[in-house]
Amino acid sequence: MATNQDRHVTQDDPVVSWRIGGLTLATLAAALWAATEVDGPVFWVSVGLVATLIVLADIDRRTMLLPDILTFPLLVAGLAVTAWLAPARFFDHAIGAAAGYAMLAFVGWLYFRFRGRDGLGLGDAKLLAAAGAWLGWQALASVVMLGAIAALVCVAFLAVIGRSIGRHQALPFGPFLCLGIWLSWLYGPVTFAW
Repeated sequence: MATNQDRHVTQDDPVVSWRIGGLTLATLAAALWAATEVDGPVFWVSVGLVATLIVLADIDRRTMLLPDILTFPLLVAGLAVTAWLAPARFFDHAIGAAAGYAMLAFVGWLYFRFRGRDGLGLGDAKLLAAAGAWLGWQALASVVMLGAIAALVCVAFLAVIGRSIGRHQALPFGPFLCLGIWLSWLYGPVTFAW
């Protein structure tokens, strides 16, 4: 008997067709959202950013992986866009890329050191590096905070509908980081008035 793993998946596969359709609609909706916030070259750059973030979120949601083939070009594109649109901020964005990677790689290392198992992959660190390249080091805390809040809301919602996440069950963080990146891109980092 053939299983889903034995089946050759093509774009004619109904599941793949629905997924591609959903990703396309999500990108279109996000592009329309961006059109209400930005214009000119920043709009077109925003469409490219959000399309990549949506694909990354979907891949991580399904596979628990954030592929280098998307995260690395996203980082390079962020630095290139900064050099083009805000060259005076390039150094902040380069520092953001390095700090973003170092921050989550360190958290992942600490988790492994104390728990003896992976809890945060390097794909998340590479995605936060890309966030730093697009947004600068000043936005990194905002991206992580927005992502963490979104993840907590998701876990609470799953618990309410009876599908709670166990202590040892993995939850991909990439989709939530992608949301934090997108919100920080459109509205700037969250600031606190003390």
